[in-house]
Amino acid sequence: MGVITGLMTLLFGDGRNVVAETAEVFRENTEKGAVRAAEARAESLAQFAAEFAHPRRGLFDRLIDGLNRLPRPMLALGTIWLFVTAMTAPEAFVAGMQGLALVPDPLWWLMGAIVSFYFGARHQAKGQEFQRSVTQSLILAQNAQAATAPEQPAADNPALADWRAQHG
Repeated sequence: MGVITGLMTLLFGDGRNVVAETAEVFRENTEKGAVRAAEARAESLAQFAAEFAHPRRGLFDRLIDGLNRLPRPMLALGTIWLFVTAMTAPEAFVAGMQGLALVPDPLWWLMGAIVSFYFGARHQAKGQEFQRSVTQSLILAQNAQAATAPEQPAADNPALADWRAQHG
């Protein structure tokens, strides 16, 4: 009787379950895996929410953004309109093209520079805006993760304690 009791105490006693701990070496604990998956999904959703959050803009900013969106569609539609005009009113098209032929080369260079700088500046501004939004979303995700992570005392990590002592 003492051997069986000792064996049961060895396997299941002292607040431990040696059988379950041994099984978890070979097979994941399903409940803990589900908790980890739920936490990962929640963190991903928090990051997406931060990434796609748009700040409120005033009327002036929205108006200027709307005006900045006009040149590309106008250029595309204007080019298509040239083809339509060439087919429907060839005389007017020829007159317009003769007028364009009279424009001096330096004016074409100036027009090309203005258009290039406009689209280049817009591309750069949008790229920087995207980088800022990604940075903000990463910061928000890190803050959310830090808020949910348990506090680690500095005594548990001597290197971190030394670093904090040196860098204030």
